[in-house]
Amino acid sequence: MPRVPRPTRRDVVSGFVTGLFSIPEGMAYATIGGFSAPMGLWSGAVPTIIGSVFARTVLMVTTLTSAIALSARSVLTDAGLDPADLGAVAALTVMVGLWMVLLGVLRLGSVMSFVSTAVMTGFTLGIAVQIIAGVVEDATGYAPQSGNTVGKIVEALAHVGDWDAPTAAVAAATVVAWGAMLRVPRLRTTATLVSLLVVTLVVAGLGVDTETVDDIGAIPRSLPPFTSPDLAAMPELAAGSLAIALVALAQAAGIGAAMPNPDGSRGDVSRDFTAQGLANAAGGFFGALPTGGSLSRTGVAISGGAQTRWAGIFAGLWLIVLVLALGPLAGGIPMAVIGGLLLVIGGELVAGRRRDVRLVVRTSWLSTAAMAATFAATTQLPLQVAIFVGAGLSIVLYAVQSARRGRLLALVPAGDGQWRVADPPATLPSGRTTVLHYVGNGFFAEVNRVEESWPDTSGTRDAGLVISLRGSAGIPSSTFLKSFDRVLERWHEQGIEVVVCGVPDELRTRFARAGGELGGLRGRVIGESEVLLGSVQEAYDLAERLRAERAAGDVP
Repeated sequence: MPRVPRPTRRDVVSGFVTGLFSIPEGMAYATIGGFSAPMGLWSGAVPTIIGSVFARTVLMVTTLTSAIALSARSVLTDAGLDPADLGAVAALTVMVGLWMVLLGVLRLGSVMSFVSTAVMTGFTLGIAVQIIAGVVEDATGYAPQSGNTVGKIVEALAHVGDWDAPTAAVAAATVVAWGAMLRVPRLRTTATLVSLLVVTLVVAGLGVDTETVDDIGAIPRSLPPFTSPDLAAMPELAAGSLAIALVALAQAAGIGAAMPNPDGSRGDVSRDFTAQGLANAAGGFFGALPTGGSLSRTGVAISGGAQTRWAGIFAGLWLIVLVLALGPLAGGIPMAVIGGLLLVIGGELVAGRRRDVRLVVRTSWLSTAAMAATFAATTQLPLQVAIFVGAGLSIVLYAVQSARRGRLLALVPAGDGQWRVADPPATLPSGRTTVLHYVGNGFFAEVNRVEESWPDTSGTRDAGLVISLRGSAGIPSSTFLKSFDRVLERWHEQGIEVVVCGVPDELRTRFARAGGELGGLRGRVIGESEVLLGSVQEAYDLAERLRAERAAGDVP
């Protein structure tokens, strides 16, 4: 249980602003996911409070996000369940929470580092397109018939003449109002909220006939309802809920890195996993959709003056108070206004990733291909499938990059204890000692690349060879050890004196367990030195002595 400091006045104010902002954003996200608007509200109540109590990233606000809403709908429909079935939704939310708690307890926060920027960029861009496609009808009054995400947008643009004029005008006015609010420094952090209120009041005052939130579902003036999860649905939701958990945790991990704690305390991604898991496990019983760390609402909280975790706690409490006091009034918000705001949110997601797109494209064609493949999967496949596709691509990228990292360098004595870096020789020189430094992870995919780099020793005589492993091959694969053992055996048969240096204790133990030539080096394995390249000099001197002893006939 983390320490909960005393609340400050600024936390109360920040919580009020965040809670108020959660009303339109929560309803909007629930709507794009095909859920009733009140579920978006309740997702910012109990989960936000519980998440703020336990999170190690103290200012992070746990609530519904666009990616989670779309993923939740995709998982439910793919499992043959109705998104309007509250029991099924509760089961999904609780399952997501259980996965998060498990990942947190197992201290798997580092797993998020394996999701590459290329994959997350492609996924985020795909989510942005999903958001825009999902609100085409709300923003234009035209219902596309295409079942393809991109096709919906293209079809809507091709049928501009079929748009409903009042609906499109209200959506456009919302976007314009939001842009105007951004030009006022004091209103930038609440531009979404202010534009919603202003356009809604204008539409009501002019009597514009357009669809409202009440036409979809009434906003009750009540506390979050107790909801019993459908236990029978949980097995069908196991894989999909894990996918949603990974999406939510990836988003939260980014928040933890971008939003340091004001008190200087260190964050803990794994503890944040657990906090979000507890938030979902509790929120599932109180009408909430799956939730995770929200970058937008965390930003609103910080801009509102948040100083401690109490800001998030107050955000959840204020939301409940505001719904109890003003709930039915929220039902009068035009759907075109929410559609316009979601167009803005989708556009912001795209704009926010422009720099990442340029970085990925400039990095390598492989990263660019991974980004494009993830984007295509996100827009063409069920989101839970796209998430696993992206995770798989991240692993492939890591494997390819690790395989490319493995290589050999030659270290040449430069006098006064200094060493010069050079390319490894194609043929191992006779009559002297050569030092080769291995750079890599000991990854099995590096083996072929490294084996091709070893110098040819077929004609070598009276030679010593030092292999430096300092800073590399901490925990090598069995494939790497087997390959290394083969070359050691060949060198031993050819009479080459081999010394391995810079070996950490754990790797030294593995050498001993491996047996073969690795285990038989007998005094020719030198550990890491406190002095950089100190072990290299020691190994070089040993190899030279062994070579001299062999030349004198003292070594068999």
